Amino acid sequence: MEGANNSMLTEFILVGLSAHPKLQSIFFVLILCMYLMILLGNGVLISVIIYDAHLHTPMYFFLCNLSFLDICYTSSSVQLILDSFLTVKKVSFSQCMLQMFLSFAMGATECVLLGTMALDRFVAICFPLRYPVIMAKDRYVPMAVGCWAAGLVDSTVQTFLAVQLSFCSNNVIQHFVCEILAVLKLACEDISVNVVSMAGSSLLVLVIPVLAVSVSYIFIVATILKIPSTEGKRKAFSTCSAHFMVVIIFYGTIFFMYTKPKSKTTTDAENQDVFEALISLFYGVMTPMLNPLIYSLRNKDVKSAVQRMMRRKL
Repeated sequence: MEGANNSMLTEFILVGLSAHPKLQSIFFVLILCMYLMILLGNGVLISVIIYDAHLHTPMYFFLCNLSFLDICYTSSSVQLILDSFLTVKKVSFSQCMLQMFLSFAMGATECVLLGTMALDRFVAICFPLRYPVIMAKDRYVPMAVGCWAAGLVDSTVQTFLAVQLSFCSNNVIQHFVCEILAVLKLACEDISVNVVSMAGSSLLVLVIPVLAVSVSYIFIVATILKIPSTEGKRKAFSTCSAHFMVVIIFYGTIFFMYTKPKSKTTTDAENQDVFEALISLFYGVMTPMLNPLIYSLRNKDVKSAVQRMMRRKL
């Protein structure tokens, strides 16, 4: 096929939940409603942060990036997800690779961004007096750019290696979208290079950010416990509790997805493929929907900014 080195396939088939027809219509309505909530919730959060000068700080700059990232992340795959609930979806090789590239890039970027946000909270809690200097604009803006660059470069490498593979016969992807691990399962040649590359990718964009988050919160908790007043402890915890909740949901789901043991029998493997697809659906759609709710409901600054914006409009 033109444009796909060594590939004999011109299209892939996304089966989604075709083996469970009763669930398809339910999931279609559910995912559509969740996507609309993602657009609304993250769109409002971005607007509030841009609109209110009180929120023009490193923390909310990163949060604005996270909300925009979540919109891009879900938008890159939601059309394929919804289509797969209506019918067995056929996608061209190039369309599949493009969707895989975008989704992987957004996911990798979010992993690095959440780690960077943890470092921001570490500086804010542990070095409050030096925070304005350490997290000056000429530093936190390049940090955010670096997160996006890391995700895009990583996805470019993984997608390039996947495009080089031969896909000879089986073109049925047991997934809602062209998820990279589901695609690699269909290759009819050695994928050891891809496996090594994915391992390196996991180290750089997942393990290292998780370690950064873990170490940051160890120091954060230790610092907060030294605060003498209960009110001071409560305020300090409130500044990082929302981010910690998002980290637990996002990283926890990914680790569960990629580190669980593989099934040995064919039947169990097929059931596991469906289960893996549902788990990826959770962190690909549920997490972006929960992020703005978590940050707004547990953040007095955001709620105050929304109230000020509403009063001005009224």
